[in-house]
Amino acid sequence: MRQIPEADRDALRIAQDPNFPRWLEQITATGGCSHPVHLSGSTTTLDSTTGEILHHYDTRTEPGERLLVRCRNRRATICAPCSRLHAGDTYHLIRAGLLGGKNIPATIRNRPRLFITLTAPSFGPVHRAGDRCRPRRDGGTCEHGRLLGCGDVHTSDSPVVGQPLCPDCYDYTAHVMWHAHASKLWDRFAIDVRRRLASSAGLVQSHFADHARLSFARVAEYQKRAAVHVHAVIRLDGPNGPDDKPPAWGTAELIATAVQASARRVVVHTPYSPSVGELALHWGAQVDARALRANGDGPDDDAVAAYVAKYVTKGAGETGAGTDYRLTTWSDIAAARVTDHVRTLMRTCWRLGGLSEYAPLHLRAWSHTLGYRGHILTKSRAYSTTYAALRADRAEHVGHNTPSEAITDAHWRYIGSGHSPGAALLAAGIAEDLAISRELRREAPPEWGWA
Repeated sequence: MRQIPEADRDALRIAQDPNFPRWLEQITATGGCSHPVHLSGSTTTLDSTTGEILHHYDTRTEPGERLLVRCRNRRATICAPCSRLHAGDTYHLIRAGLLGGKNIPATIRNRPRLFITLTAPSFGPVHRAGDRCRPRRDGGTCEHGRLLGCGDVHTSDSPVVGQPLCPDCYDYTAHVMWHAHASKLWDRFAIDVRRRLASSAGLVQSHFADHARLSFARVAEYQKRAAVHVHAVIRLDGPNGPDDKPPAWGTAELIATAVQASARRVVVHTPYSPSVGELALHWGAQVDARALRANGDGPDDDAVAAYVAKYVTKGAGETGAGTDYRLTTWSDIAAARVTDHVRTLMRTCWRLGGLSEYAPLHLRAWSHTLGYRGHILTKSRAYSTTYAALRADRAEHVGHNTPSEAITDAHWRYIGSGHSPGAALLAAGIAEDLAISRELRREAPPEWGWA
């Protein structure tokens, strides 16, 4: 007699529970979240004037006496349904800063706006896609006797692309330290761009904020060589932000010139280490700055927003440049399913993290991201709306907001997370059904009224 798998037996148990319809409603409300948070507690909404109870909710009436809420993990490898929601929020956040909406005036689409890319410097020669991996004509070799090119023509998805031609020559220490200081390098870059714009306009640098404001949203992406590079949308406004016109001298061409100059100029020095010394960290030589034009002569605004939203859901594990979980021991590094190149970067993080002079960098805690400690997406305050505002709008749309004349008394506590094997199976099916429904609505003709 064939034995029923444990997950199927558990799913049958859940489906036969009298509270199954309500459990199904909860899972559907989370979008089929693969790792929901379990909460226990109650909420009471009162009229602030009369004290009348407008609404009361208590989890004691729920299946298992708990409420399931989304985990809100942005990584598609951890929770695809929540990452899809996060990508949608990111798209609207970026788009609002390009075209207006979400309390941002539509006039910003006529402001000087750029889409820029900043890369990491070279830490050593790596295999490249196409014919760029051919050795030099003079047959040059490194000090370890390896050719500075393998002679093969690699496809872009080849597993060797991005791997060092000579691991002994590759500067793993500089790679890790660059990641650890990448956010500081961006801060220095943004400050320097503002200073250059002020100087170009004949202003005292400290008075730039009295004449203009530079807003941005940036996303970090891992390249094939496991080094982060940065994509950013930059916009110039007047001193009061989106509601204020920029000065006449603020052109996209002027900003592009400042971006190129600042990317070449800024430098961050690492703390001195007896074993490493002091490193001077720069941006890479490849810098791209493209103007976004309201008349369509340039990269499409919606495409830029979609591009950023796509990469914000990718974790280090999905790109092959690390893992989506923290590494707590040296053995974890050995067991990680990564390339030898990435494993060496992790071990370099662990080794450097043991040095007292690098303790503030917390390199061991960030060895799973190869030392990179910054957020995947960051933005300046005046660029556009916020994730919190987008979530509040969504709550209002589905009627979850509290009336302004009411007060709420809430008592909640965390009691667990995740699914049992059978619940995970059912949640995955619900998530798939919801995804198919969204796709059908997207592809449906307008006359069907599904939009």
